[in-house]
Amino acid sequence: MLIRLVLTAVLALAALTPAASGAATPWWEPVARPAPDSEINVTGEPFRGTDGHGRVRGFVDAHNHLMTYEGFGGRLICGKTFSTQGVADALKDCPEHYPNGLGAIFEGIVTNDLDGHDPVGWPTFKDWPSYKTVSHQQDYYAWLERSWRGGQRILVTDLTSNAALCNIYPFKDRGCDEMASVRLQARRTYELQDFVDNMFGGPGKGWFRIVTTPAQAREVVAQGKLAVVLGIETSELFGCRQLLDIPLCSKADIDRGLDEMYALGVRSAFPCHKFDNALCGVRFDSGTQGTVINAAQFLRSGTWWTTETCTGPQQDNPIGAAAPNALIPANVVAPTYDPAKRCNTRGLTALGEYAVRGMMKRHMMVEIDHMSVKAARRTLDIATEAHYPGVVSSHSWMDANWTERVYQLGGFVASYEMDSDAFVRDTAATAPLRRKYDVGLGFGTDFNGVGSHPAPRAGVTYPFRSFPDGPLVDRQKTGSRVWDFNVDGGAHVGLVPDWVEQVRQLGGDQLVTDLLSGAESYLRTWSGSQQWS
Repeated sequence: MLIRLVLTAVLALAALTPAASGAATPWWEPVARPAPDSEINVTGEPFRGTDGHGRVRGFVDAHNHLMTYEGFGGRLICGKTFSTQGVADALKDCPEHYPNGLGAIFEGIVTNDLDGHDPVGWPTFKDWPSYKTVSHQQDYYAWLERSWRGGQRILVTDLTSNAALCNIYPFKDRGCDEMASVRLQARRTYELQDFVDNMFGGPGKGWFRIVTTPAQAREVVAQGKLAVVLGIETSELFGCRQLLDIPLCSKADIDRGLDEMYALGVRSAFPCHKFDNALCGVRFDSGTQGTVINAAQFLRSGTWWTTETCTGPQQDNPIGAAAPNALIPANVVAPTYDPAKRCNTRGLTALGEYAVRGMMKRHMMVEIDHMSVKAARRTLDIATEAHYPGVVSSHSWMDANWTERVYQLGGFVASYEMDSDAFVRDTAATAPLRRKYDVGLGFGTDFNGVGSHPAPRAGVTYPFRSFPDGPLVDRQKTGSRVWDFNVDGGAHVGLVPDWVEQVRQLGGDQLVTDLLSGAESYLRTWSGSQQWS
């Protein structure tokens, strides 16, 4: 084993291309980089330091999934975030997608694109990644490096999987246990940190820094590097699923799970996601995706979503049509739903309250996105009674009417990285609250999370600086493929600076200032959580 590890390290180092001799390498440039590899296409020193009041600045991606390619049975997301064998290994399509992408079943169902795609990745990337893809790698490390160089200073990477989807999807090379996948994804994230460190000269020298305290994060951001926070977004946290309304976990399971995840470095978590579980009911998905998830919940738990009339201005999403029979037995009749009844009957369970209080006890941040209105209300009540600030909405999956309650607590709110015009409209509605509570703004890209991404929109002129002392950003090139936000939209995480520039053009410099204030606001929420007693 030792010999194998030594050989692996030697081969990895041999694959790196040394920087040009002569002048000293700037701190933000690698001493060596794998060759060939993606270009970064950002020039200039990343900003660092704090202002006269000790405040940091920078963009916050509060919701991303760097390592989802290891989730869902290991075959749902094609391509890796990094590989010691190089970009050609990392950015290749799954063999089942061949020929012509027609084997990409999940991609076709979710995007309604049944015509296939060019399955070749490196070096041509004719058809992927794209802003519409749901099954191709969008978080390659060099693309993330571009986003960091362009102004991002905090990344929350949520370790995720879904046992039901894993079981349904025909291609997999491992089991479907969600927490086993979380452990593997956490390990891969630390391996990515080591991978970047090797390029920048050794342990601790890279720009990708996993942090476990807000003080560590402040130091990293002040150095101009990327502070990476580990979170969890799964449907069966600690195995807490429900079967016919019977919880399949205990308080002891929750305590063991929280202690284990905290030891791994996890500092935020979603009590529920997509399916009603033993902890809480969910905020529904709508349309085709919602009906598929509802059917999958039935297959996994024996229960459908149930609705009732909402008691306040907050509402869950409409469910839509009945679940498709393709996923359920022919003799099962799917429920129909009254459009006037928009709220999930399920709220925060007794076990859910125990989990939320357990997270508070460990000074973790509680993600209330994906909670039903009833569950979110109870969680906010618990946090308010305890004066606990660590409540986060990271990607527009809570009812916007909760925004002021989150701010009153000292919590943090990020908007989904939606189309730039929609983002400007969405954030304009909350601007008075941001002024009132003196908070910045984050965004959640949800890359590799089977979500939507900004569509192409003309208006970005290359090269550009999206803020006065920002770096110079040009079109991003990987292999022979050049991405242009005007025609490609948010195809991958490296195009976040381009999206910010379009947001600036539509929403003005003040909106970008709010985004640059996001790092400080996120760290205030985290600091408040750590100091709570």
